[in-house]
Amino acid sequence: MATQSRELLESLFRAAVGAAHPSHCLPPNLPEPPPHGRLIVLAAGKGAGSLTEVAEQHFLARIPQERLDGIAVTRHGYGRPTRRIAMVEAGHPVPDEAGLKGTERALAFADAAGADDLLLVLLSGGASANWIAPARGINFADKQATTRALLRSGANIGEINCVRKHLSRIKGGRLARHAFPARIVTLAISDVPGDDPAVIGSGPTVPDPTTLADARAIVAKYRLDLPEAVIRALNDPGNETPKPGEQIFAGTSYRIVARPADALAAAEARVREAGYDCVVLGDRLQGEARDVAAAHARLARDFAATQRRMAILSGGELTVTLKGGGRGGPNQEYALALAIHLAGTGGIAALAADTDGTDGGRGRPDDPAGAFIDDTTLARAAAAGLDPAAFLADNDSTGFFNGIGDLFIPGPTFTNVTDFRAIIVDRPAF
Repeated sequence: MATQSRELLESLFRAAVGAAHPSHCLPPNLPEPPPHGRLIVLAAGKGAGSLTEVAEQHFLARIPQERLDGIAVTRHGYGRPTRRIAMVEAGHPVPDEAGLKGTERALAFADAAGADDLLLVLLSGGASANWIAPARGINFADKQATTRALLRSGANIGEINCVRKHLSRIKGGRLARHAFPARIVTLAISDVPGDDPAVIGSGPTVPDPTTLADARAIVAKYRLDLPEAVIRALNDPGNETPKPGEQIFAGTSYRIVARPADALAAAEARVREAGYDCVVLGDRLQGEARDVAAAHARLARDFAATQRRMAILSGGELTVTLKGGGRGGPNQEYALALAIHLAGTGGIAALAADTDGTDGGRGRPDDPAGAFIDDTTLARAAAAGLDPAAFLADNDSTGFFNGIGDLFIPGPTFTNVTDFRAIIVDRPAF
């Protein structure tokens, strides 16, 4: 891959991530501490470590340290140093025992909060897996099995979180129930198309518009094979979530401090500085990764035919319906399908990566975030004896890009504003 193209694409990713990093977006939005009670920070998600680090530094300069307490639960490898607020690293996308214990501690803080206390809830993508508190009648293994089934099904994030919310003691507004009558301020980094607070982190502090019937319909739609205890729980009226108008939400406020649109705007500014025209396809793209890649390849080839220097940017969360036994994620699968559909068209390079720094993988901080492609990708694969179509059929995009050295592994970014895709169309050299 041409070094210049890779450097530009990576700079666009860094610009997008930088716009949504807690050090940039959180301080202007932090509330005044309570005049008398405690400030209790509860954080969850892939950005929870950095969100908590920034918030703690801010408040320790303003209130006595004994009035500051709380706990953050984040993905393994995404923790940050703190002095007062406990930091727990836990499993993602499949929850683990560390997340289970960390969530119980978070609920204990909420249960102990009084009317004079302020509960500051800091959310980012990944919170749904990091905060794990099974509803009555189901155990931890049931929740893990349900998460795996949902992730393999091709369901979108809203559908996945709908089911999660009805199997939890913290999601879907239930954290607000535990904390009542304490005042709650929620600050969130959005990782979902549409920036819906009820979907971000499965909406632990906001009313839930979805129902048990909605969750059952999703299970039926994707023909999910779930544990019997989970099926019973989804038929138990006691597992319905709190709804709009309930008293528990009277003292709550909610603000989104960074959105996927903010990240794309920063990348657009950077690419225009580099001398490219730019088209932004939006921050809410959804669909099967390989299908979206096919459409984007057609668009890129159309631009290439005009001999214009163009950048095509997009966000949103794509999905992969797993049918093979390989490894990868939606960004890597998109990149592989894009390369196949571009078929070596000259002058086109692309990067697809998750802004949290990891795309699928095994839950390790050094998992790949995505992959690069360019007009030499297929030729280099052929020289290495790799069949792109076979890797795509096996959902093994990680294996393919590892074989030609084009995985993108930035490590933890400490934020999460969904997927980032950039296609650069240059005038091909002759």
